[in-house]
Amino acid sequence: MMEHHDETRAAYDGVVELYASLFADRLETHPFSRNMIGTFAELVRGTGNPRAADVGCGPGHLTAMLHELGLDAFGLDLSPAMVDHARRAHPALRFDEARMEALPVGDGALGGVLAHYSMIHTPPGELPALLAEQVRVLAPGGLLLASFFATEGPEPVRFDHKVTPAYSWPVDRFAELLAGAGLVPFARLLHDPASERGFLDAHVLARLH
Repeated sequence: MMEHHDETRAAYDGVVELYASLFADRLETHPFSRNMIGTFAELVRGTGNPRAADVGCGPGHLTAMLHELGLDAFGLDLSPAMVDHARRAHPALRFDEARMEALPVGDGALGGVLAHYSMIHTPPGELPALLAEQVRVLAPGGLLLASFFATEGPEPVRFDHKVTPAYSWPVDRFAELLAGAGLVPFARLLHDPASERGFLDAHVLARLH
């Protein structure tokens, strides 16, 4: 049976050009996401450590945005085809293939981690270990911005994402997982994207103790 990592990698390898064409505008049509990322970048700069990882960076558009916002940003992605595209699209920036559960980053090295809808394919039981890895690479006072699909029900909901199966989360449950990993959630934005899926979009900012 194919593990979800292999399934996700293969699925995203197969949609690189389409995915990149859909998101090349760097959130010009997504003001809530754009402004949360801007707030994240400002707060990371304020820590004095501008080094930040865009985990699950896809075609690299948000890595480039973080760079333009003053961060020493680099991108990591499970999909080698996405990494190849990002390197071609943004040759001045660093992109590497990596799993979010095993980041090629030293302990406490980063001022920030951006996880923009990149945790959505992780089965709920595996999410605590993934969050622990994001915490490992953050310096004290470092920030995580996690964006994901939200459900108003009490439990995570598995759904058929257009690329590969994904999960939506109750925001309070997700915040509890962040707290359990040693982070302090201190800001959240929940909004209705008027999508056909019926889920809300959620953005949660958390800081390492």
